Amino acid sequence: MGEIVGAGLLAHVPTIVLPEADRRELNEGKEITLVTGLRELRRDVFDRDDYDTVVVLDSHWATTVEFVVTAQSRRAGLFTSEELPRGMCRMPYDFPGDPELARNVERFADKHGTWITAIDDDHLPIYYATINLWTYLGRPDKRWVSIGVCQTGDMEDHLRLGRALADGIAATPGRRVLLIASGALSHTFWPLRQLRDHEASDPIHIRTPEARAADEERIAWFKQGRHDRVLDTMDEFWKFKPEAKFFHYLMLAGALGERACAAPARQYGEYENSVGTGQAHLWFDRPAHGWADLVGA
Repeated sequence: MGEIVGAGLLAHVPTIVLPEADRRELNEGKEITLVTGLRELRRDVFDRDDYDTVVVLDSHWATTVEFVVTAQSRRAGLFTSEELPRGMCRMPYDFPGDPELARNVERFADKHGTWITAIDDDHLPIYYATINLWTYLGRPDKRWVSIGVCQTGDMEDHLRLGRALADGIAATPGRRVLLIASGALSHTFWPLRQLRDHEASDPIHIRTPEARAADEERIAWFKQGRHDRVLDTMDEFWKFKPEAKFFHYLMLAGALGERACAAPARQYGEYENSVGTGQAHLWFDRPAHGWADLVGA
């Protein structure tokens, strides 16, 4: 029986893969803590040998009529972003996939009243919400799989995907999985003519004070293990346009027990700005008693 051994809500902003000199130039001479945080997370979690597959819930990959999970035995190539080719250009990637796990997740679609297809096409595009984090956290001996958000889905649809994901992992013998919800908190950019005045990481540059307050409130809830509060206030948070409607997190929550999950977060790096958007790295260790706890219900 497979199990989820750790999970995180992680930022993937383009800035993290710029050369250090460029990062410092944009950030008043200082390193951004999203970079140092990922390095610390790698040392604490991803350099360990107690997992074998990473599943990325990719907020940049939007499907339309179904959820899609990557099922290639290996993915390799060079990645250039259509969004920011100057900063993310010909980035090499090469990692094994997990076709068995992907097919098992697909198998649980009907049980949870949703649509999931495992795709093994070598020409399937890859997105920087996966690549940027793999660049910092990937290892050649660890499998990586991506699942996209579905742009026609709602909160319940993404929770259902998470439930199917948890069942698919449990049905894969011996699999030890880390889950990554790759995406931001509030996600409104500064307009182009103002944007370059707001590239530093200080959260004073978050698009509005209200968006910053909403982000910081949810970070505090995550640290308290109050996933129930986050889920119960999604209507309020949607006012601040979280990236991909926060579907990356909702898939994660569905896999971890939703409102019954009381796993507290530990933060790596600080809460930071990226041209108006709210970014943070939050990691949830598997509680000794399992992910679901009536205390969080």
